[in-house]
Amino acid sequence: MTMIALRGAIEIGLIYGLVALALYISYRTLDIADLTVDGTFALGAATTAVCTVAGHPVLGLFAAMGAGVLAGFVTAILQTKLKVQSILAGIITMTALYSINIIVMGNRSNLPMAKNDTLFTLIPEFAGDYTRLIVIAAVIALVCVITVLFFRTPLGLSVRATGDNRDMVSASSINPAFTTTVGLCAANAVVGLAGALFAQYQKVGDSTSGTGTVVIGLASLIIGEVLLGRRSVVRGVIGAIVGAIIYRIIIAAALSASISASNLKLVSAIIVAVAISYPAIKEQLDLHKMRKAAKVK
Repeated sequence: MTMIALRGAIEIGLIYGLVALALYISYRTLDIADLTVDGTFALGAATTAVCTVAGHPVLGLFAAMGAGVLAGFVTAILQTKLKVQSILAGIITMTALYSINIIVMGNRSNLPMAKNDTLFTLIPEFAGDYTRLIVIAAVIALVCVITVLFFRTPLGLSVRATGDNRDMVSASSINPAFTTTVGLCAANAVVGLAGALFAQYQKVGDSTSGTGTVVIGLASLIIGEVLLGRRSVVRGVIGAIVGAIIYRIIIAAALSASISASNLKLVSAIIVAVAISYPAIKEQLDLHKMRKAAKVK
């Protein structure tokens, strides 16, 4: 693998790290399987593309986050008010977003930004070829710090408590519907930002760019947890980013090994399967070692 390919893998990995971070908020903290992610990622890309073409790339990042908040709010309303199961609520919103994303881009499936300034072209190349990597890393670091600080606030602690025990939260005069809505809105805002950064990175907003995003994010999250654990919020947040980078490096290595692009989905599926099953495999191996040691004694 060349240094250019490695740098590119790290850059994209950092962007997808935001998706893994969003799943840490919704899946690990709130204990909700939010499938809105695929649609929200593309919504962020579509929103920022429209703003960038209009000459406002930085505003496009904030607009993408706002659009993500709205997507998360819809999913939360379906769950908390209309009593739709979390998975079905996410699927409903994700399906609706496919058409909405096309409408946002003026009834087009994609919107190129090749002739427009983006966040990465507005900033001078103060570090040469590594400027873009530093810019992405700075944005991701800021989001991570904000996330950690949020979960230390009373509202953030309430969101965490909701995921741990909803009945206890209800008995403590905390409205679980409200904290669930806050958590889903925050998670989808982060996904919207990820979609916006990815679109400006690729210089195109695509309505299909979110396909499979939730799988990538989940694999990244689990890889990070295997490496760093999840005994604290800081470990969980950092693990999500590290897991996404490792995931993209594995994909880049597969491409460098002459694996065809058509087989990348198979490689991704294998990575996800290994990442998800690793804790169970490790537990079985540890149990086998304990039994073997007991027999020796």
